[in-house]
Amino acid sequence: MSPAAAPSPAPPAADWPGLPPLLQRLAARGVERSYRKGTLLIEEGSQGDTLYLVLTGQLRVFSCDHRGREITYGVYGAGEYVGEMSLDGGPRSASVITESPCRCVLLTRASLLEHIRAEPEFALELISKIIQRARAATLSTKQLALNDVYGRLKHLLEDPELAHQRLTHQAMAQRLGCSREMISKLIKDLELGGYLVKAERGRYERVRNLPARW
Repeated sequence: MSPAAAPSPAPPAADWPGLPPLLQRLAARGVERSYRKGTLLIEEGSQGDTLYLVLTGQLRVFSCDHRGREITYGVYGAGEYVGEMSLDGGPRSASVITESPCRCVLLTRASLLEHIRAEPEFALELISKIIQRARAATLSTKQLALNDVYGRLKHLLEDPELAHQRLTHQAMAQRLGCSREMISKLIKDLELGGYLVKAERGRYERVRNLPARW
């Protein structure tokens, strides 16, 4: 019986100062590509084994129903990666589109497995990422099931990670699984009530604590 092949040495970290060394070495195994805003990288239900590692810009992960209504699962920027859920060989569980001009590194399942063999600690990073996203999906499902639209909007507006992001009414609606018109009405009511003010770059700032119910 021939001995098992030894892991190949990891490639050196490339010149991507925005990435930690472990991800730089992963990126060195892929191919860098640039995309315009609005480019559909992954289509839900399709087959594929490509993972996208974001260097610059933002990607949005979403699903769409037969009526064309969308729900957003997350928006990911530099240092994040998407597409890992299809590495089991199953169909894509969501679609991915560029929210801005982006540079990404494309990695195949084979190159990802090679990286894990060379640097087993990356497997822990990957597992941790999948667990985080599974928890976020569980929380999102719980909010959709147990909260009304205002309750979900309140949670979104109070999320510290989104405090510096510009979210249009359409983007809020896509995140919360409701209509843009409903979001526009609630935001207007909160502005008139003195709870929100529109700040620079289209962001909203809370002037005082939002009411528990509306």
